[in-house]
Amino acid sequence: MKKRQVVVKKSSSNRTSSASMIQRIRYGECQKNHAANIGGYAVDGCREFMATGEEGTTAALMCAACGCHRSFHRREVDEVVYEGSSTSDI
Repeated sequence: MKKRQVVVKKSSSNRTSSASMIQRIRYGECQKNHAANIGGYAVDGCREFMATGEEGTTAALMCAACGCHRSFHRREVDEVVYEGSSTSDI
C-alpha cells in the first residue's frame, strides 16, 4: 500500500457567489540532480513522495523512499471548484 501526502488548501476570495475552491497538492517524482557536483545529471528514480513521519512533524517533509526533502519532488496542483449554497459538506 502506497503512502501519499496530500495537502488540501481552502481558498476564499471576495466573490459574490457561494463557490469555494479547494486545491489538492500532490508530490510526484523526485527531481533532485545527484550528479550536479560533477557536472552531470542523474536522478534517483523515486517515483512518488512518501512522508517519513506524521503530518505536522519535521519528518513529514522528508521522503521515506529517497531521503530527499519534499521540495525536490514535482508538485502537482489540482483545483476543484464547488458551487452551491453550503460548503459544510467539503
